[in-house]
Amino acid sequence: MLSSTARFGWAAVLLNLTFFATSVLAVALPLPLVESRPVFTAAHLPAHNHSSHTPQLSAPGAHNGPPALIHHRMTRRATNAPVVSGEKLVFAHFMVGFSYSYGVGDWERDMSLAKSKGIDAFALNLGSDSWQPGQISNAYNAAQNVGFKVFLSFDMTSFGCQGAGDVNVIRGYVHDYSGHAAQLQIDGKMYVTTFAGESCTFGTGDVNQGWLNAVKNNLPPTYFVPAFFIDPGATGGYSVLDGIFSWNSAWPRGNSDITFDQDQAYINGLGGRSYMAGVSPWLFVHYPGKNFIYRGDDWLWAERWELLVQHRDSTSFAQIISWNDYSESHYIGPVDGTQPGSQGWVDGYDHQAWLDLMQYYISAYKTGSYPAIGKDRIFLWGRLYPAGADAPDGVGRPDNWQWTEDYLWAVVLLTSPAQVTLSCGPSSQTFSVGGGLSKLKLPLAGSCSVTSQITRSGFTALNFAPSGFDFKTNPPSYNFNTFVAASPA
Repeated sequence: MLSSTARFGWAAVLLNLTFFATSVLAVALPLPLVESRPVFTAAHLPAHNHSSHTPQLSAPGAHNGPPALIHHRMTRRATNAPVVSGEKLVFAHFMVGFSYSYGVGDWERDMSLAKSKGIDAFALNLGSDSWQPGQISNAYNAAQNVGFKVFLSFDMTSFGCQGAGDVNVIRGYVHDYSGHAAQLQIDGKMYVTTFAGESCTFGTGDVNQGWLNAVKNNLPPTYFVPAFFIDPGATGGYSVLDGIFSWNSAWPRGNSDITFDQDQAYINGLGGRSYMAGVSPWLFVHYPGKNFIYRGDDWLWAERWELLVQHRDSTSFAQIISWNDYSESHYIGPVDGTQPGSQGWVDGYDHQAWLDLMQYYISAYKTGSYPAIGKDRIFLWGRLYPAGADAPDGVGRPDNWQWTEDYLWAVVLLTSPAQVTLSCGPSSQTFSVGGGLSKLKLPLAGSCSVTSQITRSGFTALNFAPSGFDFKTNPPSYNFNTFVAASPA
């Protein structure tokens, strides 16, 4: 773990970087490090890619050697008991590029929290920074310490992959971590994935052959399930694939509700190989040149999980996007680590209240049955400013802003039928709902504070008025991130 001196030194470096500057009226400018998930102009093809790696800065305690040298320093290895294919597993996408300040204890904290909510492993999205191999080592060792699993997710918008020599970095990671006790294995094979990589040839002139050289040939056995942005019908031409991860399946592709259509197209093309579905609660990013939303209305976080539960027989794995990608506002873990200039829309927006609702759905996804509800709970989320309101913000209103409406979104878990009241100023509505899970919504208009209540036979079972959930009509910036709150467990 970095010493306090090292941590403050790193913080001082960040504060002196002009692209980290934020103010009430100006959102932080983007760093070169931002994992810039492409803005997709079609259902499966990325319009552009940006690197996910962080600035080339050294800091006390950072590992700067090549991956192989750092990996060989590890001593704790063990044969990992494999998971049998067909068992339902849930992963969370973890941005290693935002973990610069992490020590092993920080990794252990996040992994213990994720494990307690039903997540089986972190997909370690790694880039080419010289310090990232050290954090990969920390992550694997932390996972072993807490009885968690991890696997490598190569961000191919960061790594070179056209030259024959580019294959060596990928092969080095696969070789060095295949036997680690914390490595997720499926059918005795090392689980490996990517973000992108569908154009990588590694000097062979052929994508399939290039990836065979990178993750299969003369290496320990691997179970390769990449997020290639390819036509679903083209998967049959890739013998290297043990399955595929459909990144874009996590959000609607336009101004409509989420469906299972894209998932089904990939499942149909895989011919029985594994399918990994994406699931995400939100997406808003606000950098100059990368400023847009995806539609998160109509309880996306809940409805996407419900689709995966419904289609669990054909969905081998689910990957949550994301644990800590602050740049795109879909983080569900603690706001910690090194923010990529996203403070202007992330600070004050803790999303951990989604974790218990996620746990409820994960149980249903893994078992096929929704768990019994032992306590009344209310989960609330929504934007704090009207979508159409003007703001003194030089970045501008995000693209696709018309795709979202001004509503409070609520999911209620009830032990028995009750009346649920949602209120915000003059907007108030009472719903009579049965026991179990119900999805409710309330329109938001004037400035107000959100409150909620559960009553039965005239007696109040729960009052929940989350601190800070204040809808205001005059935004200081175009912040389309969502405020999330949950009543006590």
